[in-house]
Amino acid sequence: MGAQLRVYKRRIKSVTATKKITKAMEMIAASRIVKAQRKVAASTPYATELIRAVTAVATGSNTKHPLTTETDNPTRAAVLLITSDRGLAGGYSSNAIKAADQLTERLRGEGKEVDTYIVGRKGVAYYGFRERKVAESWTGFTDSPSYADAKKVAAPLIEAVTTETAEGGVDELHIVFTEFVSMMTQTPVQNRMLPLSLDQAADEAGTKGEILPLFDFEPSAEDVLDALLPRYVESRIYNALLQAAASEHAARRRAMKSATDNAGDLINSLSRLANAARQAEITQEISEIVGGASALADATAGSDK
Repeated sequence: MGAQLRVYKRRIKSVTATKKITKAMEMIAASRIVKAQRKVAASTPYATELIRAVTAVATGSNTKHPLTTETDNPTRAAVLLITSDRGLAGGYSSNAIKAADQLTERLRGEGKEVDTYIVGRKGVAYYGFRERKVAESWTGFTDSPSYADAKKVAAPLIEAVTTETAEGGVDELHIVFTEFVSMMTQTPVQNRMLPLSLDQAADEAGTKGEILPLFDFEPSAEDVLDALLPRYVESRIYNALLQAAASEHAARRRAMKSATDNAGDLINSLSRLANAARQAEITQEISEIVGGASALADATAGSDK
């Protein structure tokens, strides 16, 4: 019985240590969510104004450009998948990967070849384990991305969009990331970044139904779109990275809170078992003492006779 009690005590000690770790990780994730939300809010006005500028150029000119003009028969597409570098975030990365798989299957069903670009070690490991081809990948900044990281990710994507498909370019650019809705809700989304739909742009910029002013473009509308293309892609990727970072921290906070609560429940359960084992041990000791005293009394009574 004493050995069983020691086992319970060791398990309680181990689970208590784990609970302290998960509680600390929960608090760290909670503090990082606020910072990530502030960055998302700060980046949104810039992205909105860029979309308004692109919409103005596209509606005010007849220029054909990869930013706004759809290919008649698109044959190649690029998909950028954003996952996390670290685990312990519940189903955060796996849900994004599932959304990317669904998008890839749909694009292939439309007869398009798909080049996959991945941000985050979890996505890279998933594709590497299954020996799937990845065009390019980036790791090490998913929990706190900067605009420089977004530019680094955007560079090969912009090059692919501006290159002819016969030379390895793509006709469409899609992005899959986890949108931060609230502390309890994070939703994987699939967005087509390029070519930009004017109706979608109007919805995002809040200009749907609004009459836009007429512009003169210097030196030309095409040159303006050329200048806006990298800024647009970089800002969209940066906003997606920030949304994904906030979602990752929220998912990790929720997962760690669940782990902390489960550890507390397990500690209570083990404590009850340990108390029961201790009570049984005490009862057995008392029974042995009483039995020994009774046997000694009987032996003494027999010798007196």
